[in-house]
Amino acid sequence: MSRRSGGLVGVWAEAQRQQQRQLEAEARRQRQQEQQARAYQRRAAQSHREYRQAEALRRTEELDAQVASLRGLLASGCRAPAFRAASLMRAEEVQPFAPGALAQPVPMPDFNHYQSQGGWTAGRRAQAQTEARARFERDWQAAQAAEARRQQELASYQRQYQQWADGRLAEVRRHNAGVAAVTEGMRQRNPDAVIEYFSAALYASTVWPEGFPRRLAAAYDSSAGQLVLDWELPAFDIVPEVKSVRYMSGVGQDKEIPRPLTQRRTVYGEILAQCVLLVLHELFAADEQGALESVALNGFVDGHDPSTGRPGHIVLATVMAARSSFRDLHLSQVDPGSCLTDALRGQLSPRPDQLAPVRPGRRPADVGNGVVSHGDDEDPDLFAMDPIAFENLVAELFRAMGMQAVTTQRSNDGGVDVDALDPAPIRGGKIVVQVKRYRRTVPPTAVRDLYGTVQDAGANKGVLVTTSGFGPGSHTFANGKPLELISGPELVDLLHRHGLRGRLGDGSPQTPGHRPQPAAAPDTPPPDDYNILGISWKGSTALDVCALVCRGDRVLSEDHFVFFNNPRLADGSVRTLPADAPDRSAICVSFDALPEEADRLVLVAAVDPEINPEADLAGFTDARIRLLDPGMAELGVLEVSDGRPRETALVLGSFRRRPNGDWDFVLGGKGYTGGLEELVQDFGIEVE
Repeated sequence: MSRRSGGLVGVWAEAQRQQQRQLEAEARRQRQQEQQARAYQRRAAQSHREYRQAEALRRTEELDAQVASLRGLLASGCRAPAFRAASLMRAEEVQPFAPGALAQPVPMPDFNHYQSQGGWTAGRRAQAQTEARARFERDWQAAQAAEARRQQELASYQRQYQQWADGRLAEVRRHNAGVAAVTEGMRQRNPDAVIEYFSAALYASTVWPEGFPRRLAAAYDSSAGQLVLDWELPAFDIVPEVKSVRYMSGVGQDKEIPRPLTQRRTVYGEILAQCVLLVLHELFAADEQGALESVALNGFVDGHDPSTGRPGHIVLATVMAARSSFRDLHLSQVDPGSCLTDALRGQLSPRPDQLAPVRPGRRPADVGNGVVSHGDDEDPDLFAMDPIAFENLVAELFRAMGMQAVTTQRSNDGGVDVDALDPAPIRGGKIVVQVKRYRRTVPPTAVRDLYGTVQDAGANKGVLVTTSGFGPGSHTFANGKPLELISGPELVDLLHRHGLRGRLGDGSPQTPGHRPQPAAAPDTPPPDDYNILGISWKGSTALDVCALVCRGDRVLSEDHFVFFNNPRLADGSVRTLPADAPDRSAICVSFDALPEEADRLVLVAAVDPEINPEADLAGFTDARIRLLDPGMAELGVLEVSDGRPRETALVLGSFRRRPNGDWDFVLGGKGYTGGLEELVQDFGIEVE
């Protein structure tokens, strides 16, 4: 049965991969700068024709260099140092404690600087001395108080640092223990350890050019000492279609000379053979413990099988190489194709550009102890991530940004998920972080709660990180305060910029059990004749107030359910509004504009399972609906039932159309223990 890698590969190899990316990016930037400098010099010194000819020559040279690099892949790869487990070990050291300005004691006032000023009489001189003494004592007490505060802050800062340092050391030791465990497993030929180690060796390798795939599936036959590996090869388009560029002065254009198809096929075949040989070289070179007697390697690409038309893995090269025969090869001197097919008796597709497959000898699935895959999974879905793992990822992000960060205990955390410490002087200090793994917009109440936490904790800043986003109310409240709001797309960008991984589902904001939000109708105002229903209640439970446009006890359609993912009907007759105090929720309704077939407008309230997953409606008391006119004048107050224990959704009441066209309010009170899903199902909405 296939299973994915346990994650150590990514943890071990990410640093090497990031370093490779940075080096290659820096090299690209330097080449671009040099090219720009040369181009400027050419433009300044040459005619337009000469410049265009030089540019065409430069592009041709780049194409030649690209092909030469591909043809020299094996030789350059053999010069790279072999992978070693010791390279994965981390030093048990942390950034030293740097309190910055807090390390400097508050200067104490010097009484000699408080000499009395003048006075012709003895009485005036005595009064001046008394005033000087009073100023000194006042400043002395203020300095003493400031010093006491400094010492308290320093001690708190020290405790936070120690907590972070202990956590960091524990993390390093866990990592090193994992490396040691894998190394020991290699000695014992444990299949999981062997696969984990050699996957790390291939995944961390710096010999593969950027853009080459790194996808594999592997199994290990411990009795035979054989690693069976499927490794992805580059596609045919890795070979440039253009052979050279020539400037045609007569028409003032560049002409691209195509590379002959036979040449592209030849080069592509060489590349595939080099990739197979290079994988074998890296595996055997990394085998410090002698776990590999042989390797069965299959190189594949994704495509459609020419014979069946079915999509899948097309094996273009295969070989079964023993250590004893492979170690006698001088790879830097061989012809890759001949070495693969003749010396190692492997197979290489005669028409790899046409995806003509070869028959592999042994596949990972043929080994009885299971297959481990790596590299074919996307970034982890933040929506599906375990809440604790998500908090740990956010803490890791803050550490990658140069801060000291630890997750808090799950209880008594005071609303703080991550404690962070920015060691930078002046702008740094204590940061409290709250993490909201939401699919819908974070309510402004969460931002206000964070501000209260910042004040209670004496922090320098509060950061709210979410997988969703923030509305205008949240940004308005945070403006001018020491708060920072990080939305889902911003979080993903930060993760990727600091070498971490994460994605937001498939890009759609839908929540399980609810349909995606339809395209918004034009944001036109509701008809002039409308009312505002302001809903208020006591208690700290976060609730969603929704409306259903019904005929009898059945909603007209799913589009007639107004809630957080569908905040208005298409005709604007029912829509949600920001609430003004004392209301906590508000809905705008134009009763006369409701569909003719509708005879009820049902208001319901439900516990927000993401904000209060354990809450019920026992604290939902003193609830009421204020009926307001367009000028916000109160026309009446409608009392509704209190909530009950174990219930998580409640029908507040319904407005019902009378035969004469008027609307009356009928008190509700029916509760549901299954939340909003059970309630809407009761009104005819199917929840998948």
